[in-house]
Amino acid sequence: MEIFIILGIPLLLAGISLVFKGRKISGILNCAGYLVVLFFSVCLLRQTLFSASAISFFGFICVDSLSAFFILVTALVVFAAALYSVGYIQKDIGRGAISERKAGIYYLLFNLFSCSMFFVPALNNLGMLWVGIEMTTLISAFLVGFYNKKESVEAAWKYIIICSVGIIFALLGTILFSYAFSISGLSKSLNWSDMVPVAHILDKNILKIAFIFILVGYGTKAGLAPMHTWLPDAHSQAVAPISALLSGVLLKTAIYAILRFGIITIRGVGFAYFSHLMILLGIISLVVSGGLILVQKDLKRLLAYSSIEHIGVIAIGFGLGSPLAVAGALLHVLNHALTKSFMFFGAGNIVSHYRKHNMHAIRGVVGTLPFTGAMLILGVFALTGFPPFSIFVSEMMIIIAAFTGGAYWVAGTLLLLLAVIFAAFINHFAGMLFGNIPKEPAKAGEPLSGKLAFLFLGTLITSTGAALVFIKGDWLWMVQKLFPR
Repeated sequence: MEIFIILGIPLLLAGISLVFKGRKISGILNCAGYLVVLFFSVCLLRQTLFSASAISFFGFICVDSLSAFFILVTALVVFAAALYSVGYIQKDIGRGAISERKAGIYYLLFNLFSCSMFFVPALNNLGMLWVGIEMTTLISAFLVGFYNKKESVEAAWKYIIICSVGIIFALLGTILFSYAFSISGLSKSLNWSDMVPVAHILDKNILKIAFIFILVGYGTKAGLAPMHTWLPDAHSQAVAPISALLSGVLLKTAIYAILRFGIITIRGVGFAYFSHLMILLGIISLVVSGGLILVQKDLKRLLAYSSIEHIGVIAIGFGLGSPLAVAGALLHVLNHALTKSFMFFGAGNIVSHYRKHNMHAIRGVVGTLPFTGAMLILGVFALTGFPPFSIFVSEMMIIIAAFTGGAYWVAGTLLLLLAVIFAAFINHFAGMLFGNIPKEPAKAGEPLSGKLAFLFLGTLITSTGAALVFIKGDWLWMVQKLFPR
């Protein structure tokens, strides 16, 4: 029953946004609605972790622990984005950037986009999974080009074209998986719940080719290099709360799709094939993003390239495959979603106040936006993996797993590139945060809803990292439930 509440509330909120003319009321109702969604997402994960089988309805909806985990990650970020949107959209209306009518369109698209991202992990049919991910692209494209500026419209078109080309590869991969299932003498089905138990009898050669198509197709949507080219433009031009959703959640829906097909591939052809491909693309993503982060000048593009880096870290964690590495990768999915949303909220406040993206032209943030500046100091260290923040713990789990598993070159490459990226981020943000305070713009007030969003995510980022260090006991069963390979 929880899953229908989780899927139904965003649709209800989308309808409400068409009725209420007071956009602040729409924003507050969104916050209340997504708080309820967050509560039921926690209940759903708890139920699936302690249940012997997945929760299934009519063979169309099927939720296991992996699905419930990604739904919870989505719920956390969507609630924070809804909270942040209240003050941000009101500020945009106040300075004439958008009209009241356009704010209503924003809330309608926000809720439809959120619903589509909740919908993806709940689907049992892998063909419908493809449809769900394509739906997230089509809805979010309007939010990328929301301001109707030349740059934002170009970014939206680039986003649609590149992701649509990628998704064609994913469709071909899905068809090949279906073909492998049908020629094995089994009844035709695209349900992952039907395919996983019989994966070992499927044609290995077809599975290998099919998974390459899946990895290229959904890897494009996930932002894995070298298929990442849409990501910096879309993230930098979208409305700030949507940038948080794109980076924090949308990329993870594509990772979820890769894992669903990956589990079938592992059981059909063995883990080594899956492992080599994931580690290769993970390392490429780190190398590409690291180089571009060093020379970046645009604030939001910098954070976008950081997303490519962290998606690479997640891919490496799943590619290593040991319980510690998989636990680290799953935690990194959560940690990156929370921390990157936190940082995009800060970037949104800066860009809104300074009216520019160029980091060289932004100085004295701590003086002009004291609360945002203080939060960004914490956020920079959290995002770059400094203790005691949560990303430090998940990255260390993956690095330790690489060393203990004998993948020394992977561990060494990770350490080197993470150190380079850490230094680059400190250099970029030091000038922005602590440079000479400009005469214009003057010191500004910051909306209460934005501060609450920062505090909500900041508490999770800090407390999760500290709590994980002290967790004891047997957690292996939980990893096996979440990623049952």
